[in-house]
Amino acid sequence: MKSTNFEFLRPASPELADLGGFAELYAYSDPSSAVVKLRMFAETMVSAICSHYKLPRPYQFNLNDMLNDDMFVSTIPKTVRLKLHQLRVQGNKAAHGAEATVKPLIAVWLLREAHDLSCWFFLSFCGGTKDGCPSFAESKPVAEEAAESRKAAISRQHVEQEARMAQVLKNLEDARAKAQAAEKSKEELEIILVQTQQAAHILQFDEATTRRHLIDTMLIAAGWNVGINGQNTSEVSQEVEVLHQPTATGIGYADYVLNDPESGKPLAVVEAKKTAEIAQKGQMQAKYYADGLEKMHGQRPVIFFTNGYDLFIWDDIKNEPPRKIYGYHSKDSLHYLHFQNQHREPLLTHLTPSGLIVDRLYQVESIKRICERFDARKRKALLVQATGTGKTRVAIALCELLIRAKWVKRVMFLCDRRELRKQAYEAFQEFLPGAPAVYVSRATNQDQTRRVYLSTYPAMMKCFENFDAGFFDLVIADESHRSIYNRYRDLFLYFDAFQVGLTATPVKFIFRNTFRLFECENGDPTANYSYEDAIKHDPAYLVRFEVVKHTTQFLREGIKYSQLNQAQRDQLEEQVEDPEVVDYEAEQVNRKVFSKDTDRAILRTLMENGIRNAVGTTIGKSIIFARNHIHAVQLKELFDELYPQFVGRFCAVIDNYEPRAEQLIDDLKSTDGTKELTLAISVDMLDTGIDIPSLVNLVFAKPVKSYAKFWQMIGRGTRLCLDLFGPGLHKDKFRIFDHWGNFEYFDELKTEVDPGQTKSLMQLLFESRIAWVETAIAKQDMNALNLGIDLVKQDVAALPENTIAVRERWREVKSAQLPGVIDGFSPATREVLRHEIAPLMQWRSLQRREAAYQFDLLVARLTVALLKQSAEMHDIKAELLDQVSRLPINLAQVKEKATSIEKAKNPSFWTSPTAKDLDDVRLELRGIMHLRTKPAYPTHQPVVLDIKDEAEEYKTHTVTLEGVQLDAYKHRAEKVLKALLEKSDVLRKIRSGKPVTEGDTHSLAEQMMELDPEFSLAGLQNLFTDTQRLELAIRRILGMEAADVDGFFMQFSQAHPRLTATQIRFLDLLKNHIARYGLIEVEKLWEAPFTTLDSDGLSGVFAEKEQDEILHIVKQINLEAAP
Repeated sequence: MKSTNFEFLRPASPELADLGGFAELYAYSDPSSAVVKLRMFAETMVSAICSHYKLPRPYQFNLNDMLNDDMFVSTIPKTVRLKLHQLRVQGNKAAHGAEATVKPLIAVWLLREAHDLSCWFFLSFCGGTKDGCPSFAESKPVAEEAAESRKAAISRQHVEQEARMAQVLKNLEDARAKAQAAEKSKEELEIILVQTQQAAHILQFDEATTRRHLIDTMLIAAGWNVGINGQNTSEVSQEVEVLHQPTATGIGYADYVLNDPESGKPLAVVEAKKTAEIAQKGQMQAKYYADGLEKMHGQRPVIFFTNGYDLFIWDDIKNEPPRKIYGYHSKDSLHYLHFQNQHREPLLTHLTPSGLIVDRLYQVESIKRICERFDARKRKALLVQATGTGKTRVAIALCELLIRAKWVKRVMFLCDRRELRKQAYEAFQEFLPGAPAVYVSRATNQDQTRRVYLSTYPAMMKCFENFDAGFFDLVIADESHRSIYNRYRDLFLYFDAFQVGLTATPVKFIFRNTFRLFECENGDPTANYSYEDAIKHDPAYLVRFEVVKHTTQFLREGIKYSQLNQAQRDQLEEQVEDPEVVDYEAEQVNRKVFSKDTDRAILRTLMENGIRNAVGTTIGKSIIFARNHIHAVQLKELFDELYPQFVGRFCAVIDNYEPRAEQLIDDLKSTDGTKELTLAISVDMLDTGIDIPSLVNLVFAKPVKSYAKFWQMIGRGTRLCLDLFGPGLHKDKFRIFDHWGNFEYFDELKTEVDPGQTKSLMQLLFESRIAWVETAIAKQDMNALNLGIDLVKQDVAALPENTIAVRERWREVKSAQLPGVIDGFSPATREVLRHEIAPLMQWRSLQRREAAYQFDLLVARLTVALLKQSAEMHDIKAELLDQVSRLPINLAQVKEKATSIEKAKNPSFWTSPTAKDLDDVRLELRGIMHLRTKPAYPTHQPVVLDIKDEAEEYKTHTVTLEGVQLDAYKHRAEKVLKALLEKSDVLRKIRSGKPVTEGDTHSLAEQMMELDPEFSLAGLQNLFTDTQRLELAIRRILGMEAADVDGFFMQFSQAHPRLTATQIRFLDLLKNHIARYGLIEVEKLWEAPFTTLDSDGLSGVFAEKEQDEILHIVKQINLEAAP
């Protein structure tokens, strides 16, 4: 295939010339095919470079792996790699379904990039000169009809030629793969880099070009039609003359203006500064350009300013401050920003949330608080709301309000599992039917016509860059806890949208970084409605729970031969060969050893003591939380064994191993009597988020250490369920069976311990190499120091600069890459490397090369131990020899390294090895470590024992968890106090508001102890820490007689016979509150519900003298003032 721009390569590389020719041929008629050909062009060129320099190729070679390979990064200039990456990225998009986004101009731009690469390749590898490189000649577009005709002709004419070329490329690749590639020394790599860099300098691949290249790439990614080498298009003008500037001539030149091609008006202006300067330096200059463009065109553009790496947006017409973003807005997104500037409501707080979606005051208040935050030009909010109180409804009502206010057009709703996504989808369909919704998937991620997009976090991570940064106006993150900060933070950085986090985790146990992600002060979410708030409301919005603690000998003490009685030992001896070695701790039960009789006891406890259904024939809907899949299966088998009358339909395992899990969940939710499934045994799948109001029993058959997860599990039972037990017989409680002491554990836990983020393999490797350098400095080993420094440099150079996390820290990365910085290894440099750059290593590509990097890490640890002469060296050396010994010598790739393998296994090598010796072994063998056989570890079948588990303990547990202790203790105290009320003169005195003596209190305590030995007045008073006197604590539970409350206010009513209707209503509210709660805090007189009569509460309803009289009465009731 003869080409226009690539023929000068044909003598040295006819395949590159052919690929370039095909790309030219298709550029206008079939641009996506042209871009795919250019990706093949890049792959062929990279393969030729590796072959030329005999660079080792990654296992199962692919282009991305090779471009990010340490040795390739060390030898090829960054400007060249950026161009190769562009061909790869755009080619991948064209090859994987994004043909519609590939315009002819993009194909032509990439052809020019490929031509630049061809010139560099010609100078570096073909012995060519700059004069031998022809200038790029751009072909001209043809009319649309002619293009279609030409495309068909091309397809017929060149199909055989393409097939021949594909076969040639395959043969060439096979030949190169067979060529032996040796690991290069540091000196060889430096020589190669000098050669390739020299060619890049000759061709003027400079910093300014790189910066423009970065900006152009990001604009193209957002769908903008960017011209080549500064050329203008109808959408993007470059170096635009702008009038009305504060210069001597009154004229300035904007780097980029993004235009509406239909109206010709500017949508945005972009000011680009040098990468060495901070992007903010261009802020005011960009503003002046926006001022001038607004005067010239009658429309103020949105402002962007950048240095190629950092990018900021400033929509100053909304009086918003600039904010950092990670991608440009598309034309459609900018159009919506301009639409907002003309039509959106000025203040959200002037609007009322839809009463058809939310009808509870706390839900409305939460929405109002979020709106207040957005009105204050904050863009993030965190909503904490107890499970079952309608977080999703609040989110949907917020969406409706923001859409109605024209603040939001498109919404992304994120959740952590598909079942939760399904629930959210159904809720949006019910409450916001006018907003078309769609699940985000491989098939739908190109659909940009919907209003609501629902996705799991992992699914969105795979495709979020298919959307421009401004595509979504609102991102809602369900179940917002520490995992989204650690694993999915890029989503929240990339999308330039309002962001709202939803969580049910009590405030005290939300991690600091979650507050930080949503820009809230630690411990202070935007809105908070707790479980305690919900159950205290009248009527309650959630149901209370009671906890039954059930344990057995094995659950408390483990299974240990030495602690078994003779009968148990006899049973054990029949089941295992060596019973005396049976020694399992309690925490290993149903994890390493499975005890059938223990699980029988768990099942019997539920079936005999669980809350029953409406007719009392069986237990009501229930979930058992099992430890793992094997445990769940055993519980199911034992249930069918114990209760064969249910013929296998009553109980089911619902976990990730069950392909019909979603249908089984629907069956469990069913309350119409058509489904028999009543008991679900779950492993993780039902722990969080699942909405099944009819659940009345939860079984904690596993230990839980995460407070967030613990609360989520409790939350499965807290929802109201009306008429569950018949007309008017509502669900008012649920029961939890705790077999692992979880409630005792969390009763003692004051704050949750942050387990920290697990470090990636690449971070561990980098930190080990830092330790290598530090140790070499301490031991004054110059050779080891230089080698370690080189490896650290290679790691930093290999960071993928296109990832958001690396772009966030680009300045630290660039600083570390400056000449002499890592070489000096100052304390400040070490801090940056360890704390700023090391965490970025997780973003390096590992595809199919884990074994090589694991071997690198092993050698780095061994080198540190060698330099320290520590005892650990023996163990690490043994591990290395074990891995080397597991390389199968019958394979050709291993045979080629036989000399290096024998060297490593020779005892003489280990007499006095140096860091260089160890690294030589690493370089020789890392490329074949993926071939090693797996270690011959014995495969342990789970140990299943069927021994009588004795000493069962069953008792009610008084919960002292923060947020629920009041409810649990209150119900218990209420039961005791009401039982005494009729026969206790002391209680009647307390309830009427009369004082009591110390003798009265002592007598009451004795009476209560007779009814409940575990109950104490001291415990009651400790519970109400804000109540100083015991009688007030009792009154807060029993309330006061309405007639006695009226008696306190009688004198006031007689003194003021002409009270207004509002004043009478205020007094009624006040007396009702005191009658119910026994007292009232003074400050509540200026809060709801009193502010519903007047916004100033007591002060707005009564005159000052009357206020003083009412306050005196309240203090009398509160025992704060004399009668």
